[in-house]
Amino acid sequence: MRLLTKIGAFGSFVAGGTYYARTSDDIRSLGVVRFGRAALTAVRIAVDYKLLFHRFEKTDPKYSEEIHKLHLKSAYRLHDLCCVNGGAFIKVGQHIGTLDYLLPIEYVQTMKVLHNEAPQSPVEELKTVIHEDLGQTVENMFVEFDPQPLGAASLAQVHKAKMSDGKVVAVKIQHPKVKRHSFVDIRTMEFLVHALGWVFPEFDYIWLAEETKKNLPLELDFLNEGKNCERVGRVLKKFKFLKVPKIYWEFSSERVLTMEYCDGGKVDDVQYMTDNNISVNKVTEHLGELYSEMIFVQGVVHCDPHPGNVLVKQTKQGPQIILLDHGLYQTLTDEFRVRYSQLWMSMIKADIKGIKEHSEALNVGDLYPFLACMLTARSWKAIEAGIDKHKPSTQEETDFKDMAGSYLVEISSVLSRVPRQLLFLLKTNDVVRSIERTLQSQSSSTAFLNMSRRCVKAVADWEASRCSNWRCRLRTELNRHFQLAKITVFSFYLWLLDSHLFGAWLQPKLTFSGNLR
Repeated sequence: MRLLTKIGAFGSFVAGGTYYARTSDDIRSLGVVRFGRAALTAVRIAVDYKLLFHRFEKTDPKYSEEIHKLHLKSAYRLHDLCCVNGGAFIKVGQHIGTLDYLLPIEYVQTMKVLHNEAPQSPVEELKTVIHEDLGQTVENMFVEFDPQPLGAASLAQVHKAKMSDGKVVAVKIQHPKVKRHSFVDIRTMEFLVHALGWVFPEFDYIWLAEETKKNLPLELDFLNEGKNCERVGRVLKKFKFLKVPKIYWEFSSERVLTMEYCDGGKVDDVQYMTDNNISVNKVTEHLGELYSEMIFVQGVVHCDPHPGNVLVKQTKQGPQIILLDHGLYQTLTDEFRVRYSQLWMSMIKADIKGIKEHSEALNVGDLYPFLACMLTARSWKAIEAGIDKHKPSTQEETDFKDMAGSYLVEISSVLSRVPRQLLFLLKTNDVVRSIERTLQSQSSSTAFLNMSRRCVKAVADWEASRCSNWRCRLRTELNRHFQLAKITVFSFYLWLLDSHLFGAWLQPKLTFSGNLR
């Protein structure tokens, strides 16, 4: 009876929201249609899950089969909504499609296709945007302008052009109606997730609407994207293998971004790398270095590394990584960054007490095993044993993805509890992991070594900044060098393992986890 009452109340919410949409000057009739589609889809999905949970316990033999069927059915409904409404809905759908280890595989696989289904705007409409924002015609700005887009995304599309001095550029132009539609979509999502959160408290996705509301206006400001691009180029300039495009500010505005044209293959294009003699192991190593530095040391994180935004190219110095689309960044506070570093150090060392302590500090409480599994994409059993001790098996990966489908409520609870800074890091982790899996790079401890060094640096720098006397600073520096020395010793051990002479003899003698303790 209580459920029926809440569903009835939710119907009133929907009706009230529709009335608001009908009477709002900003939304008008467009809002009624878009809101109605979203509301109907949300109600049907939520009620289906509620009825399933009412019919089956998780221990029921039929539960697993039924929940997977419902995941797929609901994913198709959500996909259809995103395609019809477009705009911010496609953006959210693409976000869902990157969360390989956080959401049921049925949702992830169904929503992945949205990366290739973004709508295109007629080139004449885009030329109008350029003229409105920059006061010049395309013909006056460029000697060549390719009418066929290099790529189309949910918010914009990119065209290749040539300037009068012969420089080739990529011009990113916002879809003409996307900003107006995005206002409607944000209000719709915000209203629906709050209403659904009240009717079905176990499905707490308020964070998704809040993050979309906060970040979408930033992504729609291409001047902000240009500043992010230049900023990450400065803070990561020590990585000679990294390239970010130059921004041409005189030809840029909030809706138009003109940048250096960079060619290369997508980071997950194995055939391109084979044809161009690019080492996939070196590419994944570089990618890991970049994101470890951004997350643990700099606290400035590019949060949209899906394959269309990361290109690779062979140079005389080796593989080059080209980072594109700098609209979505997460800036981490020092307190969070250090705590996150400590959590990763605990997971690498299989320090269960440390995992629990640092997870609880991130507001997860007794769900800390779920957070550890979500971050590492490994089973809790593997984490307890030491995630460096054995490669993740196909069976473990399958079991882990099944867990994401079976423990949807628990995962939802973790996502609603953690600091907002962590939400996009979870997405970033999943995307980078997905790239590594596609490339089938050799699994080794190199990624853990690079990550460990940067975690040590983050924690040591933090502790040193809080020292008030030379004794404290000396103690901190000695501990820093001691930890780094242990990592170096283990790195040397790995090199010996790779040699035919010592490998067989050393194999059972030492483990990474034991060495770091």
